Amino acid sequence: MNVRPAPFDHPDAVKLNDQVQAEYHVRYGDGGDATHLDPAMFVPPAGLYLIAYDEQDRPVATGGWRTQDESEEGYLDGDAELKRMYVIEELRGRGLARRILAALEEDARAAGRTRMVLETGSKQPEAVALYTSSGYEPCAKFGYYRFHELSMCFAKPL
Repeated sequence: MNVRPAPFDHPDAVKLNDQVQAEYHVRYGDGGDATHLDPAMFVPPAGLYLIAYDEQDRPVATGGWRTQDESEEGYLDGDAELKRMYVIEELRGRGLARRILAALEEDARAAGRTRMVLETGSKQPEAVALYTSSGYEPCAKFGYYRFHELSMCFAKPL
């Protein structure tokens, strides 16, 4: 696998984002994640977006982080928020998400962020298992879905 930085609006990123949004719709029936994301949010050093490619240079996984600081949505100063972690179904369970997660944590730490946070949902047990096995612990809810009953928020000191 070749994991490399890419703009959030790169055609391969858009393709994989459409796939993850379709999966969210299947799991939650709500049309996908409505959180506003702008490509500028993932431009270093304020964030980073990664795409993993297989041996045929096919995009197969994504993940990104964006800077967050204290706000009425419950973020804290120094937060880096994970967004759009996704691996295509046929390549799940091979450690690719864990590899992207580690790279994002390292980059956020190098950018001076002090805590990585993420929001997922109770209908994504695979995601919950990845994060809890990677040292993430439940935290106070934040972000767009902070009042949604299926929302689950996690944090890890960097």
